[in-house]
Amino acid sequence: MSTLNAPKPSGRPRRPEFSSGPCAKHPGWTLDALSDAILGRSHRSKPAKARLAEVIDRSRAILGIPADYRLGIVPASDTGAVEMALWSMLGQRGVDMLAWESFGEAWITDVVKQLKLDDVRTFKAGYGELPDLAAVDTDRDVVFTWNGTTSGVRTPNGDWIKDDRQGLTFCDATSAAYAMDLPWPKLDVVTWSWQKVLGGEGAHGMIALSPRAVERLQGFDPDRPLPKIFRLMSKGALAEGVFKGETINTPSMLAVEDALSGLRWAESEGGLKALIGRSEANLRIVADWVAKSDWADFLAVDPATRSSTSICLKIVDPQVLALDAKGQAEAPKRIAALLEAENVAYDITGHRDAPPGLRIWGGSTVETSDLQALLPWLDWAFATVCADLAKAA
Repeated sequence: MSTLNAPKPSGRPRRPEFSSGPCAKHPGWTLDALSDAILGRSHRSKPAKARLAEVIDRSRAILGIPADYRLGIVPASDTGAVEMALWSMLGQRGVDMLAWESFGEAWITDVVKQLKLDDVRTFKAGYGELPDLAAVDTDRDVVFTWNGTTSGVRTPNGDWIKDDRQGLTFCDATSAAYAMDLPWPKLDVVTWSWQKVLGGEGAHGMIALSPRAVERLQGFDPDRPLPKIFRLMSKGALAEGVFKGETINTPSMLAVEDALSGLRWAESEGGLKALIGRSEANLRIVADWVAKSDWADFLAVDPATRSSTSICLKIVDPQVLALDAKGQAEAPKRIAALLEAENVAYDITGHRDAPPGLRIWGGSTVETSDLQALLPWLDWAFATVCADLAKAA
């Protein structure tokens, strides 16, 4: 598909919110969704705790989390949930750390430079690829992201994780939960936030713990200080209240009400299977367009690892690739700026740590029709930028 003379499209996406976090609100959302929020009351009051427990119960039901897994609401979004798990449970045995994008790298930094654990192996791959999963030893602890939010590369399955493993698997699933099929029996610690696939507000995280993870918490006393917001143990016992809505710190009840709105919408759509179907449909739309494009390609090398949520694209046009590094980085920024000025797409520049490109959220709250409307605009914006480059040459 030649974009040299791509015309300016006449139609626009109804909703131009394609940010990878915070993400688009669910279809039909209005401020009225917050009208029943419990405000001006203690979060430990009976009605407030009931709302928090409702978030836990509805989340468990939609995601199909096993009944014997603990599920709780914790501070500081997915980041806080991951940090809580790493600081509370790592160190009993060696750990394998996986990274193929910026968040995996951040967890390596935590473990190597902050926790300073002795027995750490790292498995890394560049943006667009996965490390060799077959080389990972799940008799050690393993820390990984299910979906690389900043690279658009996801784990294709959990087959590489042994059922009879001795170690714990720590899975950062923040841009996978509610849009991808997570194999719960393979996962011991799973974290995510409200601000991703269900389009909730930020600052709150979720953590799910398998019975083996709970056993680790109860039987392992890490030789390090733990800040209050990381403590899942209280007076030598598991802080069971965390898993019933008794949060460690004060939550925003407005955000809680918003989370419930997203969960109820998910139920009305048909639950997890329907949410996965919506996101996968979005990926197919973009894949069909990429297959015909003469300037864009997926950052993910292997089609089996392409994310359906954080869809990352790179520019492969020779005119752009002939530019110096600064020019190559500037091209996608100019494309994104043009589309934002037209109120067509907001916040679709690739992550600052990723190779230059575009990142389009295709999670379950994004309508496929809006993605279909966006794609001709990508061609128009690219053609416009190329024309400007030609004039400047």
